[in-house]
Formats: sequence, C-alpha cells, structure tokens
Amino acid sequence: MNEDIKFILDTAQEAMDNAIKHLEKQFGNIRAGKASPAMLGSVTVDYYGAQTPLSQVANVNTPDGRTITVQPWEKSMLQEIERGIMIANLGFNPMSNGESIIINVPPLTEERRRELSKQAKAEAEDAKVGIRNARKDANNEIKGLDDVSEDQKKNAEIDIQQMTDKFVKQADNTFEVKENEIMTV
Repeated sequence: MNEDIKFILDTAQEAMDNAIKHLEKQFGNIRAGKASPAMLGSVTVDYYGAQTPLSQVANVNTPDGRTITVQPWEKSMLQEIERGIMIANLGFNPMSNGESIIINVPPLTEERRRELSKQAKAEAEDAKVGIRNARKDANNEIKGLDDVSEDQKKNAEIDIQQMTDKFVKQADNTFEVKENEIMTV
C-alpha cells in the first residue's frame, strides 16, 4: 500500500477513534440515576485565585448509589467547593457537615430521563458527524494524490467507508447502552 494512503487512513482512523472517545467522555457527564464521581467532573473551584478542577482540591467518592461525598484536602476549601457545585448548576443541593460535603442524588423523573436520553442522542449524532467529517477529509486528501493509480484511490475510499461504517455502528451501540442505562429505573 502506498505510504501516503496509509498515512491518510491512519489519520482518519485516529480522528474517528477520537470522536468515539469524546462521545464516551460526554456520556460520562450525563447522569443515569446512579451517583458517580464523574457527575462532578465539570465543577471548578476558586483555589487561591485560579479556577481548578474539583478533583484536584478534594477527594470525590460515592459511598452508595444515591450519595456523593466530597472531602476537601483543606478544610478552608469547604465553602469554595460548595459554591463551585452550586455555580456548575448540576441540579444538586450540597450540604456541608463541617468536614465534608454530602450530595444526595435525587432519583430521575420520567420527564428528566427522556430529556437526558435526547441529550445523549444529540451527543451520539455529534460523534457521527465527526466521524463523517473525518471520512470526507480523508477522501478529499486521497483524491488530491497525484502519484497514485485510480484503482488504489478507489480501494482506499472503500477502506475509508468500511472504517466509517464500523465507527458509526460503534457510536450507535454506545448510545444504545447509555439510553438503556438512563431509562432503567
């Protein structure tokens, strides 16, 4: 196989793989009823004047399926962490006991489950758009190659399409798993 084509195929595969990884990361932020430290992944805290991710100033645990505990490494950070959780607007009501912050994760309503399912579907669609964009870019690069025969170009386009189909199917499967997780009471 031509080195240029191999490079283009590898680049396309990496881009598609990154789209799936991003999708999985986004799905980690969508809560599905069970408490998870990932739910607070987007929270940042004012740590001595710098916005710092919560995970870098506190230990985040889930003692059970309905509770998240946040144990700051410095007691003086309790109020800042509480404020950060409120500002993140995640729908949680943090409570401080003087040593740590306890968050009770309310069970999801049917309406909220549908909302989260729509959000997950939108994320899956975004991932598929990213995969198709990688296919388009790769096909354009292959068409622009001068030192490659038409047969090699066609074969490379077929390989790219097969790769695209595989990654789109993976995105759909990932979405189905997440949707089942969200809709399960």
